[in-house]
Amino acid sequence: MAPLDELLAHHQPSDDKERADLETMRSFARTLPAPFSREQWPAHFTGSAVVVTPDGAKVLLVLHAKLNRWLQPGGHADPADGGAMEATALREAREETGLEVSLHPGAPRPLDVDVHVIPARKLEPEHRHLDVRSLVVAQNPEALAHDPAESHGAQWLSWDEALARADEAPLRRLLEKARAITAGR
Repeated sequence: MAPLDELLAHHQPSDDKERADLETMRSFARTLPAPFSREQWPAHFTGSAVVVTPDGAKVLLVLHAKLNRWLQPGGHADPADGGAMEATALREAREETGLEVSLHPGAPRPLDVDVHVIPARKLEPEHRHLDVRSLVVAQNPEALAHDPAESHGAQWLSWDEALARADEAPLRRLLEKARAITAGR
C-alpha cells in the first residue's frame, strides 16, 4: 500500500463533511496520475500544520496573502517531500513561520483532512486542494517571523482568539481537535 493510501486508510473522520472529504481524497489518491503536482487538475494534495507552543497554550495563525483569511500554515507538496504529507506540513510550517517544528507526539496522523475549492486566477483554473493536516509543536515560538511572500502576518493566539478568527466550520473543527489534544483530552 502506498504511503498516501495507508495514511488515509487509518484516518477517523469526526463529522459528515470530513467523512465525505476523506472518501473524495481516497478516490483521488487512487486515480490522479500526479497527486502531488500543483499542475494536476482538477485536484492535488496539499499539507498544512496547526502549530502550537510547547505547552499547548497558544496556536499560530497566518493571514494568508492570496485569500486574506486567517489560516494554518500550509501549501503544495514538493518533490523533496517524497509524497509524505507530514513532511509537506512540516516544511510549509518552517517556510511560512521561520520556526523549528516537529510533529506532536500525541496527535493522530493525520489530525484532520479537508477538501476545499481554490478559485480560478491568472493561469490556474478553479481546482480543489486535498489538504492533509497535522498537529506540530514549535520548538522556538519566540522566533516567529512570517514570510511576506506567503502571508500578511502571523500571530500566536489563545485558542478562543483563534476560534473567533476561524471563518469556516472545517477550520473550527481542526482547531477544536488540536485544542483537545494539547489539553490532554
